[in-house]
Amino acid sequence: MSNIFNTLKSKVGGNKSNEDEQQFSIQPHPAKTNDPADLQRDQLGGGLNSQHEPAGAFHARGPYQPPSHITNNMEQPASRDELRARQAELNK
Repeated sequence: MSNIFNTLKSKVGGNKSNEDEQQFSIQPHPAKTNDPADLQRDQLGGGLNSQHEPAGAFHARGPYQPPSHITNNMEQPASRDELRARQAELNK
C-alpha cells in the first residue's frame, strides 16, 4: 500500500533533487504609497486618523464674525500697564 503512495508521490511531486533547493517568489506588496498609514484599517473612534483625507481643512467654514450688537457691547482690552498691575496684584 505504501508503495502505491510512493509512486504517486514521485509522479506528482516531480524531481526529488528540487525539493532540497530553496525557492523564492516575489509577492505583490499591498501598499500603494510610502505612507504606512495606508496599510492600517479604519478604527472606530479613531478621530482624525479614521479618515483617509486631510483633517477637513478645505471643508471648513470661514472665521466666526460675531454680529455688530455683540461687538459694540464688548469692553475695550486692558492696556499693558493695567495688565502688569493686575499681574503684580495676583502674584502677591
